[in-house]
Order: sequence, then structure tokens, then C-alpha cells
Amino acid sequence: MTLSYVNPTADSPWGTYLSQVDRVIPYLGPLARWAESLKRPKRALIVDVPIELDDGTVAHYEGYRVQHSLSRGPGKGGVRYHPDVTLEEVMALSAWMSIKNAAVNLPYGGAKGGIRVDPKRLSTKELERLTRRYTSEIGIIIGPQQDIPAPDVNTNAQVMAWMMDTYSMNTGATSTGVVTGKPIHLGGSLGRVKATGRGVFVTGREAARRINLELEGARVAVQGFGNVGSSAAELFGQAGAKIVAAQDHTGTIVNSNGLDLATLIPHVRDTGGVAGFKGAEVCDNEAFWDLPVDILIPAALEGQLNADRARRVQAKLVLEGANGPTTPAADDILADRNILVVPDVICNAGGVTVSYFEWVQDFSSFFWTEDEINLRLDKIMVGALRKIWDTADQHRVTLRTATFAVACERILMARQERGLYP
Repeated sequence: MTLSYVNPTADSPWGTYLSQVDRVIPYLGPLARWAESLKRPKRALIVDVPIELDDGTVAHYEGYRVQHSLSRGPGKGGVRYHPDVTLEEVMALSAWMSIKNAAVNLPYGGAKGGIRVDPKRLSTKELERLTRRYTSEIGIIIGPQQDIPAPDVNTNAQVMAWMMDTYSMNTGATSTGVVTGKPIHLGGSLGRVKATGRGVFVTGREAARRINLELEGARVAVQGFGNVGSSAAELFGQAGAKIVAAQDHTGTIVNSNGLDLATLIPHVRDTGGVAGFKGAEVCDNEAFWDLPVDILIPAALEGQLNADRARRVQAKLVLEGANGPTTPAADDILADRNILVVPDVICNAGGVTVSYFEWVQDFSSFFWTEDEINLRLDKIMVGALRKIWDTADQHRVTLRTATFAVACERILMARQERGLYP
């Protein structure tokens, strides 16, 4: 039986996730009898978020929090503010969080939240009211041991501070562990801001080594130049690679000699996008996918790398900084063309790994140095990728199918061992 409340298409986020699960079922052995539980979120909460705007009018926004699986521990996953947020998208993102957390063996299930809003149209005060009301509405299912939100698209440390404060006020005790990605002096962790980008770099470095791709002088194109894309670009730049193209919602810029990140990153921070950067030429958005590069990093939104674009990509290595950027049809085309894809569910797991470190530090009220955090992150990411690579070699499957095989086995083993209650 399919779910009555969603209508996925082949390339929609939920449709993409379902097809990824179907591909892995043949490798699950006896655990396959539990596979249907992967296709149904445990809990989906839809809330109305009314706020009073600065002009005195009342506006209503749709909010969601979906907990896909809690078999391995509390839910964990970000909150995004975007005008295109839907229940189906949040379901897919929560399911990918289940896979991601299991792939790096963190003691979490998967969850995700979102509000259907364009945050750029709200003042800071309106954004605070929106965040606090949303937190109060989903407060019945979140908590340090139930479900721990974090930043995602268009949310940041300040939004997490408001969420933490609201939850704490409602429960009558300061609860730093209810969210991660917080400001440092509210129990946030060093290294968290750049953690997702660092994970992209670490997995990219290991993958490049596997395919004998020298990072020194490698040409890199980055789609999405927010926190993840810019942090990954910086680390690849430090490793000797040349960032030759960057694309975001404001446009596409190219410089075959390499973009000067020392001026580009502040430009993006100040202006909100790559458009208008003086040290590069403007390029057609669609031509971005035709550029002669070695490494492509899609770090924007879902479904960007479709079948048509996959046929044109010239990179040897695709590193998925975003969640779900590649459609199933594109996946097959890239595999046929011998282009290695490091999938989102391992590639961008650096963020949730350092979120886990933050959560642990909050419980113990004992904090680590940034060097300690980066070392632990590297160790976990490299170890997880190694197991996934062994699985891929063993079954002769893509890294994505191997990651799902490793993760789904862990999730379903927990499901089986816990049994059904009552």
C-alpha cells in the first residue's frame, strides 16, 4: 500500500528516495521483510504557524516536522525556511537523515523540519516570532532525547538560539541539547559551521585518491555557494585545487585560472550571492553543467543534476554537498559514463557528525578544542567511507547503493531486535 497523503513522481525527492530503497532491497537478505518500514515515516506533524507582522497584520505559514525513523535513537535533522518546502520534501529529507546517521553509525534516527516561507521577506523580529511560534507548535515531539533540530537551508545559529530559548521557556529549564548548530556561548560546538563542507572535502579527498585524481591543480565547480559550498571550496583551494566556477540563485561565474576565494567569500557574505563578483566572467546558468572540470560539487537544492545534465557533465568526480541533488535516472547515466558519485548520505554527513559531538558536549558540559573535533570528524568520515567502499566492491554496486546497504542493514537490524510494540 502506498501512502495516501503524498503523490511522488520519479524525480521528486520522496520518489527519488523510494527508488533508492528499492535498489538496496536485494542486498538486505532476511532483513528485507522489514524494508517496508523504510518507506513510511514514523510520524509527520503539520502545524499552522501564525505570527503578527510588523505592520499589525496576521500571517499564516505552513510548518512541518517529520520523524522518519527512531529505531536507532532520537530523531536528528535540520529545519529549513524556504517558499517551496512541502510535506513530501521534508519526508524525503528526514528519510535521508535516517540513512546518513546510520551510514556514519551515529546513535540517531532521521528527522527534518521546515516552514513554507521566504525568510528574505521577513524582518529580523518577524523571523524571531516565526521561529518561536514554530518551536512551540512542534515542541510536543522534540527534545534532547526525542528529536534534535539543527540548521539547514536559510536557518543559522541565531535561529537555533531562538529555538533553544523557546523550548527551554516552555519546559522550565535551560535545555542546551534540544538543538545543535547553536552559538558557541549557548553550548554550540567549535567547528560546527564548516563541518558539512569539511565532510565534503574529506570524502572527496579519499575518493580522489581512489581514482588517482591529483588534487593539486584539479579544476572544481561548485553549485550553491552558501555555508557548505563555500567551506568545501575553501578546503579544496587549500589543498591546491582551482575553483573555476561557482553558481547560486543569483547567477554563474567562471574564471579558468581559479576564483580568488579570499575576495569571493566576503563578496557573497556581503551581497547575498556570487553575482557582481569582479574577479570572474558571467556564464549562462545552463552552461555550468558543460564546463571542463575534474570535480563537480552540487551543494544547492534537490534534483539539480537530472538526466539531461548528467549526459553533459565532464567531471570525473561528483561530490554531493546538497541533499538529493542527483535524480535516479542521472545516477544511472553517471555510472554508465564511469563518473564516480560520492552520495549525499555520506558526503555531507560531516554536519550531523559534529552536531553529534555538540550534543554529547552539551550533556557532559565538557567542551573540546576545534582541532580535537576536526580530528574526530576526519576519523569517523574516513572509517565510514572505507566500510561503504568495501561493500561497493563486494557487491559491485555504486557508492550510493552501498551506502544504503550499510545504513539500511543497521536501521532494520535495530528494528528487528526491538520488535513491534505492543
